[in-house]
Amino acid sequence: MACVNGPRHSLRLDAAYVEETADRLEARIRARFPDRHLGDVAHRLVETIPTLQRGFDSSYLRFGRTRLLSRSTSAVIVVMVAIALALTLKDALTGGLRSLADWVPFTESVVNDTVFAGIAVFFLWALPERRERRTLLSMLHELRSLAHVVDMHQLDKDPEQARADYVPTSKSPPNRMTADQLRHYLDYCSELVSLIAKTAALCGEHTSDPVVLETIGDLETLAAQMSQKIWQKISLLPSE
Repeated sequence: MACVNGPRHSLRLDAAYVEETADRLEARIRARFPDRHLGDVAHRLVETIPTLQRGFDSSYLRFGRTRLLSRSTSAVIVVMVAIALALTLKDALTGGLRSLADWVPFTESVVNDTVFAGIAVFFLWALPERRERRTLLSMLHELRSLAHVVDMHQLDKDPEQARADYVPTSKSPPNRMTADQLRHYLDYCSELVSLIAKTAALCGEHTSDPVVLETIGDLETLAAQMSQKIWQKISLLPSE
């Protein structure tokens, strides 16, 4: 089972179950292909999942602190600007600004101060979300790289190698496999990319940022395309 009941009895992905599934997949790969490096890729995924979870936890705490600091600073800026504008207006009224020509530079100064204060508040208000986005995108970049590593492992696995009449050349990949071995190997590759997509989906449980969610969707699409390509190879394997 890869999901649990949340506080409102909604189903959601759980990192512990994804890690457990990846750990079982690593054991299956090493049992059947102990001398190949595909098991190392699965082990890397097993190590990545708890690292991601720790990153989620620290990101959540950091997000809370950054949000509190940015909101407090924004409030201080707004109050200080309001006080400064009130004092400036009081001085202007008591200082004898009577003609339109006297009010033009005063109005320009007020508008400039208000605009710069608004820019500062906007930057501080969006700072926690941008910082969290950068952390999650870094995690997703690592998962995308891992998916491409899996793709490299299956890239030279040609179903033609399992045919009885296959004639290798001097440049053909070594370590020719039987059809049954290739079928298991490619199936493991497909499972790995699927688990990488599930691991990426864990990031979606911790944010509603549209950029992060779009990146997760792109990674899931990439994994689906890789898996489809792998299963096309499996379908071409000769039956033994």
